[in-house]
Amino acid sequence: MKRSLSALLLSLAAMTVFAQKEKYLGVAIFNTQSDLPFGKFSGMFSEIFHPGAEVTWGTNFRIKKKHDWFWDARVAYFFHRFVQHGIPVYANIGYRYKFNKRFAADLALGAGYMHSIPATGKLKLNENGDYENNKGIGRMQANACFGMGAGYLLNPQNVKPVKLFIVYQQRLQMPFVKSYVPILPYNSFMIGFSKSIAGKK
Repeated sequence: MKRSLSALLLSLAAMTVFAQKEKYLGVAIFNTQSDLPFGKFSGMFSEIFHPGAEVTWGTNFRIKKKHDWFWDARVAYFFHRFVQHGIPVYANIGYRYKFNKRFAADLALGAGYMHSIPATGKLKLNENGDYENNKGIGRMQANACFGMGAGYLLNPQNVKPVKLFIVYQQRLQMPFVKSYVPILPYNSFMIGFSKSIAGKK
């Protein structure tokens, strides 16, 4: 898994050496629900809130009039009540179609590391027959994701424009609990903004 992730990150970095480049930073907040992929949408707004936040650094490495190809690195945190605190660290590669100067839609695939910290107490029986804390610092996990989004540029004429965006993301966390839930799927709805920090070259 580590070799595959390293190869992905190296490939993404190599692609940015060529063609036009435009770097950006993004921030988003989101709600996440555990369910089968594409299994939940309305529940994002009517059921228990499992909040999260994410920071993104990315590059549009191929820019055309109607199309962009991009990759980004992301760090997030979310709280799933009674289950875990999740800290995903991952990379995305994606495609963006621009309907006009302001509106665009995109698709992205990603993979990376996720640190899982139990959200409730975890105890074990010691040699004296007493229970003691066994929560530790959490578990190392892998995560893979797929996202569909839409964006709106507030000031497309600006050299460093600001974009508002929404994303519906599917995430797979693995191996969650090997014995009975080897893969834990999540559905997330994100809203945020990004800003260009370096123009096209």
